[in-house]
Formats: sequence, structure tokens, C-alpha cells
Amino acid sequence: MNLWRILLHYLKPHWVLLVAVMVFQFAQSMASLALPTLNADIINNGVAKGDTGYILSTGGLMLLISVGQVAGSIFATYFGSRLAMSVGRDLRGVFFAKVGKFSERDVSTFGTPSLITRSTNDVLQIQMLVLMGSTMLLSAPILAIGGVITALGLDFNLSIIMAVSVPVLLVVIGFLLSRMIPLFRLMQVRIDRINQVLREQLTGVRVVRAFVREKTETARFDEANAQVTETALKSGRLMAFMFPTVLIVLNMSSVAVLWLGSYRIDSGAMQIGTVMAFLQYLMQILLAVMMSMFMAMMIPRAAVCADRVAEVLQTEPSVVATKSPVATSLTSGAIEFKGVTFAYPGAEKPVLGNLNFGIKAGTTTAIIGPTGSGKTTLINLIARLVDPTEGKVVIDGVALQSLDMDELWKKIGLIPQKAYLFTGTVADTLRYGRESATDDELWKALEIAQAKDFIEALPEKLNAPVVQGGTNFSGGQRQRLAIARALVKHPEVLIFDDSFSALDLTTDAKLRQALAKELPDITKIIVGQRVASIKHADQIVVCQDGKIAGLGTHAELLKDNAIYQEIVASQMTAEEAA
Repeated sequence: MNLWRILLHYLKPHWVLLVAVMVFQFAQSMASLALPTLNADIINNGVAKGDTGYILSTGGLMLLISVGQVAGSIFATYFGSRLAMSVGRDLRGVFFAKVGKFSERDVSTFGTPSLITRSTNDVLQIQMLVLMGSTMLLSAPILAIGGVITALGLDFNLSIIMAVSVPVLLVVIGFLLSRMIPLFRLMQVRIDRINQVLREQLTGVRVVRAFVREKTETARFDEANAQVTETALKSGRLMAFMFPTVLIVLNMSSVAVLWLGSYRIDSGAMQIGTVMAFLQYLMQILLAVMMSMFMAMMIPRAAVCADRVAEVLQTEPSVVATKSPVATSLTSGAIEFKGVTFAYPGAEKPVLGNLNFGIKAGTTTAIIGPTGSGKTTLINLIARLVDPTEGKVVIDGVALQSLDMDELWKKIGLIPQKAYLFTGTVADTLRYGRESATDDELWKALEIAQAKDFIEALPEKLNAPVVQGGTNFSGGQRQRLAIARALVKHPEVLIFDDSFSALDLTTDAKLRQALAKELPDITKIIVGQRVASIKHADQIVVCQDGKIAGLGTHAELLKDNAIYQEIVASQMTAEEAA
């Protein structure tokens, strides 16, 4: 079972804390078992005989044991909390590291909302199980078993009450748990759904307002919220039914002990202190069963969460680093596609089919084509964000799968279609490309990216704040900062995934001129939709339905490629195209 595998694996490094918890739990439990017997001795041998000295000596021993019981409880809780937090920390760290190795395809398989829920709520449920187990798991069986043995030694006849009450509790608990486990599994799925809806609404709040869809989105959220509420209420009702059941059994058992005990005291078979001790042991036994019940309530939900966490941890990334990378340094940035085909698992047809073309080092290659033609997938293959289904991509004569992934990514600067900036300052954002970059290098990158002017206009300049996603900058400013971030990296290959779309034509032209002038030896790959942005490229690749429909310069394609002619005609006049 995944839950036990996870617990055993992540408890192992913290065995010292685990041993400490067990020692203090054992001490606390043994103290709890000793107190009722001593209490009975005081009543039977001290109070009944008027022996003040015996009462004081035994009472002092009870006080000492009580202090030990409290200390054991405090230390057991303290070390148990440390143990649970350590397990949660380690599990979240491993989960984050695993997801960090996923390709874009792997992330989309699970979905971002589900991964967030699994790394937070699901891990928290496992952590809470460790915490409750640290304080109850050992003490509950000791109190139950020790209480039964001691109670049997006090009076066998009254033990018949335990033979009835304990099975009744177990039957009720088993029935309720069988109904709760499916609800716990459904709860996690519905939490995923509410996270998904909320994430979409927060991210797309401007779209919601622009299309006046507030009522529709509110209804979507209300539906998801109602489903979570319904599931929580169903499981809550079952949980709420448990405690009254325990209290009924507890109180009825107490009444039965006092009723039958009174007859045995009257007949001289038992003393008052023995009946009181038996009643305390019975309470301890039933409370131990109640603690076990509480643990049993947490285990099914934690097991569901552990299955979901283990599903991620056991998933092998679709892009895997080679165990014996080729020792070579990428210096020129020449790229070649050799019979490359890429298809998503279960897809009816491949996204890219049998691509064969090359990109010379130090040249500019543009990729253009209609939406859905496979342009972004093509550049993801170059950056090895995905691996080809068939064929291979070669850079500087070496297949990408044979290279160390970190070394490959150091040599490639990727500017994604959606410019995402992390929280920090402008300098922090740019140094995301290379931590050791100097301020002069940052300003140089900003100058090439046509971002120097608006950064200089800010009061804090390089220390100006960047909020999450860079939303305090316009779309064009974010794109230029993302380009500058990639330039700071000093890569051998620069990939622009439609990174000029938010720029005006003047800024676009200045940026392309600066790239050609300042970075003549870097291989540049530009995915674009605007012919004006790519017509000066050394080579243009026209994509259509995952295949290469044309390859050549702007003039060559304009002369004999119908698809390119159609794209040009839709954007430019004949004079502009020429």
C-alpha cells in the first residue's frame, strides 16, 4: 500500500525522533495504567483502615507518577510534532523536485490544479496522520491491552461488560469507515476541481469582466463549491455519528460496572476501591478504542492522498537525462533534424512528421505557418522540452539525447510565447539567466532588447520591483525583459517563440537590427506570425499540418510556395512584400 511505503521511507531518516516519541508514549501509557491500581490501594488499604501514613505515601507516589505522565505526554507531543513536520517537509521537497523534472507533456497529464492540491492538501493529510499517530499509535494499544489484562486480574466477572462493549464499538466503526473511504477519495477529486475553477477565474479575471461573464463564472464556482460541501457534509455526518456512539457505549458500560459492582460489593466479593479501579480501566480501554477509531478515520483519507502523491512520484519523466552524456562543448550552434516525428500518447496522428532540415551556425532561421501546424512543438524539440517519437535532433553533430541536459540548457536561450517574470527586482529577473552577470552586462542586454529606455525611466532602475508574472509591466515590456533575460545567459542558440507579437513594428525592427549587429555569431530561431518580423531571415521554414511545406529565403518562397504566398498576401501589399 502506498501509504505504508511512503511512511516507512520518510520516517526512516528520522528514526531518532521516532524512538523518542515511542519511549515517551510508553512511559505515559505505563503511568496511566499504574494510577487506577494505586488509587484502589488507597481506598481499600488506606481510607478503609484509616491508615494516614499509607494514604500519604501512596498518594505521593501517585503524584510523582502523574508528573511523569504529564512530562511523557508533553515530550511525546513535542517530538511527534517535529517528526510530522520533518516528514511533510521531506515529502514536499521530493514532490517539488520530481515535478521540476517533468516535461510540459507530463505536467499537462496531471493538470496544474491537481499537482498543486497533491503537493499541499494531500501531503498535509499524510503529515497529520504522522502527527496523530505519534501521539496515539503506541499509547492506544498499550492502554487497551494493558487495561484488559489488569481489569481481568481485578475481577473476571465484570470483564463480561468489556466483551460486549468493545465488539459493539468495532462493528459500528467498521461500518462507518466502509462508507467514508469512497467519500474521502471523492473529496480529493472535488478539491482538485474547485482549485481548477478558482485558478482559471483568477488568471482570466480580465476576460471574465470583458465578456460580462461574472454570473456564469459565479455559477461555475458555486457548483464546484456545492459539490465539495456536499461531500464534506456526508463524511462529516458519518464522523459526527461516531462520537455519540462511543459516548453511549462508554456511559452504558459505566452504569453496568456500577450496577453489577454494587451487587458484588454487597456480597463481599469486591471492595469499593476495586470497583472504582475497574471502572477507570474500562474507561481507559474504551478511550483507547476511541483513539484507535480516530486514527482509523484519518487512515483512509491519508491513504487516498498517499495514492495520489505516489502516482506523481512513481511517474517517470518523458524526457530523461542520459546516464553517460557525451563530453563535448557546444560552440557553433548548428542544428539538424533527421527524420524527426513527434506524437502525443494516444493521439490519432503525429504533431510533426518526418522532418529533415538543417540550421547553420550563426544564421537566422524563421518558422512560420498557420495555428496548429507544430511550430512550438518543433522548437520544444530543439530545447529538449520534449523528445521525438522517431528520429533525432542533432546539435553540433551530437544527438540531444546524448548530451547532459544542464549543459544543453546553458547553451540555449528560450524566450517563450508567454513572457513570464518571477517576483523580485528587474536585476533579479535578468540574473535569472546568469547569476554572476554584472550590472553593465544587464544594461547591455536591456539595450539590445530595446528595454533600456523604460527601465532607465523608473526611479529604482534595476532595483525596480517586478510583481508575480510581471503584471506591473505591459505585454510588450514583459516580452522585452524576457528577451533581455535570455541574452544575459550568453547562449549559443537563441529561440524566439513568437516573442515579437506584443511589440510594435518600430520596436520589432530595432530589436532585429540590434540582434543582427550585436550577436552575429549566435544561431537565432524565430517563430513568428508576422511576415515583417521574419522576411529578412537567412532561412524560412514553412510549416503545414506538422510537415515542412516550404524551405528557403523570403524571395524564394514568395516566388514558388503557395502557402507562403497566401500568408504574405494576407499581411502585406505586393510592394511591401517585394
